[in-house]
Parts: sequence; structure tokens; C-alpha cells
Amino acid sequence: MKKIFAVLVFYILSQDIFCQRINICAHSLTSSFRGLSVVSDNVFWVSGSNGSVGRSEDAGKSWKWMKVKGFEKTDFRDIEAFNKKTAIIMSVDEPAFILRTIDGGENWKVVYENHSKGMFLDAMDFSDKDGIVVGDPVNGRFFIIRTSDSGKNWHQIPAGNSPAADSGEACFAASGTNVRKLSKSKSMFVSGGLTSHIFIKNKKILLPLLQGKESTGANSVDVKRNKTLIVVGGDFLKKDVVDGNCAISNDDGETWHTPKTPPSGYRSCVEYLSKNNWITCGLNGVDISSDDGMNWKKISDEGFNVCRKAKKGKTVYFAGAGRIGKLEQ
Repeated sequence: MKKIFAVLVFYILSQDIFCQRINICAHSLTSSFRGLSVVSDNVFWVSGSNGSVGRSEDAGKSWKWMKVKGFEKTDFRDIEAFNKKTAIIMSVDEPAFILRTIDGGENWKVVYENHSKGMFLDAMDFSDKDGIVVGDPVNGRFFIIRTSDSGKNWHQIPAGNSPAADSGEACFAASGTNVRKLSKSKSMFVSGGLTSHIFIKNKKILLPLLQGKESTGANSVDVKRNKTLIVVGGDFLKKDVVDGNCAISNDDGETWHTPKTPPSGYRSCVEYLSKNNWITCGLNGVDISSDDGMNWKKISDEGFNVCRKAKKGKTVYFAGAGRIGKLEQ
């Protein structure tokens, strides 16, 4: 009887998570969005192409849209919001810029710039005031800068202390989630291209993902209690291919395995939700898992670049090409 009851409970919980749907709360937008930061269930920010930044304080019912003055043609691939007034945006291509606002986007201050040839910033992440930005390799080593004051000031780590990249290896600025902070002083990030690795705790570990082309490899990583890791990616030129698009580790990255039922195609972002529940999105839709990534079920055909859960809350939002979505139940 206890066994039957346990199975019934699992079935009910699984059905609950799989019955979720996505509500489009903004569409027909002229920009493509890859930056998304969710402060709370109601407050979230997005950033994207054409110098565009958006903010909602009422769960997407209304918006404040802005073009950052002087950066109207810039693609802001990532954003980190601390509250409804303070946020940081990151440009993607050379010259590299990071800008900060403390008045809800009315004014932006350049807090970092780099005019070096070949600069290409991919993603950033924060743990309280401590932040990290990862960029494509420069002279064979990944470019990394850090901040300890909520992005007011940045410093580059010495090139000799930065991980070395293989030939043809880089990062994807697909969703702002290929780097994650593990603690104040520790981070991890994933790469793609001709080879695909995870860099974690001074280790460089080859991932069992599709690789070998400039369009292949890891796009996103997330962690559950510093032990269970899930990485997603694939080939962004072949959005429906499921081979090599997800890898799972249950021992802090030491060993890796692939799902029994993978996500439904190339995926640019993965996000841990709660308990054993995860969500991932890509160009051809959204998948969800209730068993730590071993089996995925598609819940929407709407394509998105990024999905993020509220830092203080449970709501999940999505951003993509001309649309913003919200996970409903």
C-alpha cells in the first residue's frame, strides 16, 4: 500500500508540473532578447538587440521600454537586475561595454569598456555583490573580469590565471547562462565550438555533447545545491536535432551521463526550479523535467532564447525573438 501511495504521489506531482503552459505577455517586439533577470515574481528586466532594455513591475502586464542613449545599435546580450531601479547590462561585441543604472533605466553609466581587438563578452552572473563576466578567448585564454561591488568597478583576472581554450573553442552569448556563480569566490562556465568543456574548480572536463563545428557545444549550465549539474546545447543551426543536447552530473561535475529522454532539440538555456524540477528552452520550444533531467517533456512550441526563475519567488519568465513569456499553471 505504501508503495502504491508513493507512486500515486509521484504521478500527481509529475502531472502538475507537466500541465504548465506559457502565457505570452509581450509580443511583436522589434528586438530579439537574450538578457533576462527576474528580481521577484513581479519585477523583471530584459535586454537585447537595437540597444533595447525593458522592465516590468507588475508581472508583465505593463512595461517601460527604453533605448540606451548612445548605444542604439548595440546588442545587450545579458542583464543583471538587483531591484526595480538598479541593473547592469553587457554589450556583446567589440568594443566591449558594461553599463549600470540606479534610476530604473532613465540614465546609464559606463562602468567598464575594452577596445581590444577580438573582444566578445558572452555572459555574466552574480552572487550578491560579487559578479563575473566571461568572454571569448583572447590569445588562447578565456577572458574573465570580476566585480565585488555590484558592478560599479571591474578588474580583469591575470591572463595566466584564466583557463586555456582549445583551438576552435569559445563560448556562446545565447542566454547569459553559460557562467554561474557557485560562491563568492568560485564560478563555473561551459564552452562550445570544435570542443565543449565545463570549467569548474580549476578543472577542465570534456562534456558528452554534440561538438566539432562552430555552431555546436554547450550553451547553458545550472546547478542544484552545488552537486547536480545540467548542461544544455546542441547545434543552433539544427534546432530540431536532439542528439548531444544535454548532459547531467550528479557528483559535482566529476562524471557525466546523458538523459534517457532528451529535450526536444537545440537548447540555449537551462534553469533549476525546485526539488527535482528543471526547465529548458530553445528555438523550437520549451521542455520540463521532474527527475533531475533524466526525462524531458515538451510543454510548448514557442521558441525562446532564455528562461529564468525569480530570485525571490517562484515565477519563471522567458525572453526571445520579439516576445516575452511567463510560465503559467
